[in-house]
Order: sequence, then structure tokens, then C-alpha cells
Amino acid sequence: MIDATIVHNVHRERFEVLVDGRVIGKAAYKTYDEGGSPQRIFYHTVINEEYGGQGLAGRLAEVALNETVSEGLRIVPVCPFIKTFLTKHPEYEADTTAPTPAHLEYLSAALVPAARA
Repeated sequence: MIDATIVHNVHRERFEVLVDGRVIGKAAYKTYDEGGSPQRIFYHTVINEEYGGQGLAGRLAEVALNETVSEGLRIVPVCPFIKTFLTKHPEYEADTTAPTPAHLEYLSAALVPAARA
């Protein structure tokens, strides 16, 4: 198994998989604090192709979701990988909120400036 480290890059709003100090994967999110309960909307998870099939995405998801829960935030799964991971891990069900149109509108507006940068 590859020697990878998973870190939370708060400033970039993502959890990263590092190999030899290089980012080879990430689980990106946006923090959503509308409606009274802070939430983390996960919208994109990716592992570089050459590192695929080694279980890194699952490890990344587990670390990201565990830290989200421990911080008292709700999980909002928009990313297909995170959605699928959650169906296989019912222990996160009590900490998960289904995406609503408000979540998707917020996410869309939040990502527009990032796409231009």
C-alpha cells in the first residue's frame, strides 16, 4: 500500500491526499451556514488516475467525514463519490443532510468566482 497522508487544507476548503508532499487527490467542499446549522457541502472528490484502485478515495472520504462530524458540522453530499460512500457507511446517516435546492444554489454561486480565478 502506498504511503499517503491525508490533511485538511482549511484555506482551500478541501481535504488532500499527499504522497511525497504532492497533492494527488482531494475532497473539496464549501461551508454552508444558512438555516442555523453549520454544514459542509462536499461537491468533488478525485484521486489522480495513476493512484487509482488503492483505496485512497475511501480513506480520504472517511477522514473528511469523520473530521466534519467531529467539528459539529452536517455532511451534505453532492459529490457522487461521497454519496456512494455514504450508502455503504450508514454510521454517518445521523450526521447527513440531503442536498436541497438552497444548497445547490449556494454551491453554484460559491463556485462561480473560483472558476474565474
